[in-house]
This record gives sequence, structure tokens and C-alpha cells, in this order.
Amino acid sequence: MPNLNSCAYENVKDQIGYCGIWCGSCVVGNGALRNLAERFESVLDAYGFREWAPKDFSYEEFSKGLAAIRELPLCPGCRKGGGREDCPMRACAAGEGIDDCTRCGQFASCPHGDALGHMRSGATAACLCVKSYEDSPQEFLARSESELRSRWPSCIIFMEDGRVCAASR
Repeated sequence: MPNLNSCAYENVKDQIGYCGIWCGSCVVGNGALRNLAERFESVLDAYGFREWAPKDFSYEEFSKGLAAIRELPLCPGCRKGGGREDCPMRACAAGEGIDDCTRCGQFASCPHGDALGHMRSGATAACLCVKSYEDSPQEFLARSESELRSRWPSCIIFMEDGRVCAASR
């Protein structure tokens, strides 16, 4: 398994899950969530927020939350052993020998259609990139990476000294 701490985005940038969701656009897989927590804590420390935080705000508890986010394991994506072990879309697509559910000719009668629709609509609402049925994988990845460079919060992965990397230092 690749070293996820070296550069999370590089590990998932070419991976489209069996459900058609691009792993590179997921803040848990691309490292942006961990990076944001680290940067936010640095800003709070630099401003001395602990000393002037509102009285009813528990800085210690908040710091514990940020630390927990920084320690979340990076998701390598379902094609590299991440995601739900019991994902019905993974098992079905692999069993059908297709790259992702958008390539299945039986979507209208799919027994996983409700779960798949729920996942894809939730991903879209969370600003993840979701492959359409018309997209080729190459066109989808190229267009999605271009869009991701300006989409918050994932755009943070492109702000590291010109490198494409979001893993915590």
C-alpha cells in the first residue's frame, strides 16, 4: 500500500469508485480535511485565540476535536481497500466486470439503485465530483481536476507551494 502520509491526493487522483464518485474530490481521501484542521489550529494559535476566546467556548475541547480530525485515517478509496467493506456497488460492479456503475446497462432495474442514488446525490451535495453515464473516465478525470482547483474546500490541495499535495506535514 502506498504511503498515504506522503501525499494523499496523489494516491487517489486517478481513482473513480465503483459508484462513479471521484476519490480525488473527497476531502477525507485527498487529505484536505486533515490539512484544513492543521491550518485552522495554526491560525488560532498565531492569534492567541486561547486567551481571548468567548468564556463559554471550551478551547481545550475544540483543540481535541481538531486533533481528532488531523488523526483521521486517510481513505485510500475503495479500489485500494478503503470505503465500506460491505459496499454492494463494489461487489456488484466487480462481479459484472465493469469499472463503475455508470457502465452497467441495467441501472433502471438495479437492486442497488436506491443506495447508489443516495450515495451519488449526497456526494454531489458535498461538492464531490460524480461521473455521469456519458463521461469517459479520462474526460471525467481531466474536467474534474480542473474544477477541483477552484472548489472549496478541496482546492486547498493545490495551494502547497505549487505542489499538488494536501497531506499533513
